Amino acid sequence: MRKGVKAAVVGSVFAVMVGGAGYGAFNLVSALDGDGGSGAGGPAAVKTGPPDKDEVGKTASAFLTAWEKGRAATAATYTNNDAAAEPLLESYGGAAHITHVKITPGAATGATVPFSVRATVSYQGRSKPLAYKSELTVVRGVSTGRALVDWKPSVVHPELKKGDTLYTGEAANPPIEAVDRDGNVLTKAKYPSLGPVLDALRAKYGDKAGGTPGIELSVRHEAEGAADTSLLTLAKGRAGRLTTTIGASAQAAAEQAVKRYAQSSVVAVKPSTGEVLAVANNRTDGFNAAFEGRVAPGSTMKIITAAMLIDNGVTSMNGPAPCTDTATWQSQTFKNLTGMQPNESATLANSFLRSCNTAFVKLIDEKPLTDESLTTEAQTRFGLGMDNWKTGIVSFDGSVPASGGPDRAANAIGQGQVQMSPLNMASVTATAITGSFRQPYLVPARLDDRSLATAKGLPAATASQLKQMMRLTATQGTARPAMSGLGGDIGAKTGSAEVDGQAVSNSWFTGFRDDVAAAAMTEEGGHGGDAAGPIVAAVLRAGG
Repeated sequence: MRKGVKAAVVGSVFAVMVGGAGYGAFNLVSALDGDGGSGAGGPAAVKTGPPDKDEVGKTASAFLTAWEKGRAATAATYTNNDAAAEPLLESYGGAAHITHVKITPGAATGATVPFSVRATVSYQGRSKPLAYKSELTVVRGVSTGRALVDWKPSVVHPELKKGDTLYTGEAANPPIEAVDRDGNVLTKAKYPSLGPVLDALRAKYGDKAGGTPGIELSVRHEAEGAADTSLLTLAKGRAGRLTTTIGASAQAAAEQAVKRYAQSSVVAVKPSTGEVLAVANNRTDGFNAAFEGRVAPGSTMKIITAAMLIDNGVTSMNGPAPCTDTATWQSQTFKNLTGMQPNESATLANSFLRSCNTAFVKLIDEKPLTDESLTTEAQTRFGLGMDNWKTGIVSFDGSVPASGGPDRAANAIGQGQVQMSPLNMASVTATAITGSFRQPYLVPARLDDRSLATAKGLPAATASQLKQMMRLTATQGTARPAMSGLGGDIGAKTGSAEVDGQAVSNSWFTGFRDDVAAAAMTEEGGHGGDAAGPIVAAVLRAGG
């Protein structure tokens, strides 16, 4: 580097320092260290290893100072993905109309620096203070060796995810006052896990509820059809009233129950009508797994498999279903839970209440069953897998594909290619105990003239046997510990589903008490009664 050029570089850095100490100080260090360039002695060595305390402090200070002063392009250069960081940081003072920004860093924990933001959102003569907390993590740049902010949209605001943007203006949809079946107001503050559901209802039905939009700072999500997430209201719109099927007591119980177990979801429905009484999630990703989850349901699937066996004349509740140590189907060997005693004389009811895998695997080879039999049962009797449920928000209808080979047996015990959500399994229980499929829904069909899905349901004799087997499971079988102490007419089925890459199986549980059916799933929760069972029991105890 020529002497004059180097002097110019250092001089320009000094000039920047006058405007922003953090930014200038870091660039001075970089320039003198030769980061990204070479000096008389050849290429500078690229630093490796985690950033030290000094690097973390300087990088965080430089990034936060540039962001605070509205220098989006400069702030982006202190991240490991400036192409993604710059437009979001630019929108902060642009489309989001956020001004007078003051960012205060806290004490670093290792490479992570928490900070608080205080600012003002101003739009068309209206202003409101904005305050929140976030954090950033400093990492080592792979190619440059520089200490850089590990870029995530959540650095800018904790509600932001990949593809999201901030926007201030007229709300995309009018506000709604969502109420439960008895007229009680449902809010995110009181029922936190209902937040995404209420946002989705607002996006879809806000204009039908009679409201007018207000002015808001909101997160606009990348996913097509995803509802905006409101962060701050500058001017209130007029809320429209939207009646849902939710029951306040069931919802409150569901909210509390899922808090006990990480990555849990639960749904409760009213079997006699199909109305959704509660939906709750406790997840780190904000995903509505209760309605949209697509995972193997484990042995809760045996409700549908038992119905198939009975409907096709293979066996009955009191008919044979031998429980052996192992069962082999097309070269794959299936086993039971450790410690289960074999019973060659077991009935279907006994194998059901103990959740014996081998009994169900052995019976799927009986005539007239085929690869399509389980799929047909799921679709025509339980209304699953037809992609036609219209609950009022996005939901999954379940999937029970016709499978040959080992998956035919695996599907029968809720593994293989079968996928369900808690909503699906709550509906399965409702159909099993009433004999009628009533598509679950959150808002009345008359609100938007949508047609609910239909299925022919179960023969009365089949439904009667399924209900009795679930009663026995709740009082004498694997569901007994979780259902203990519940009064009324009760029944249940447990399940645990092994998922590739997980050390512990997913916990599943579905049950009923009088005219309430509920199902829950806890990722890596172990056996069905360990985590999902107590969640379902708590919701059933609250009732509708």
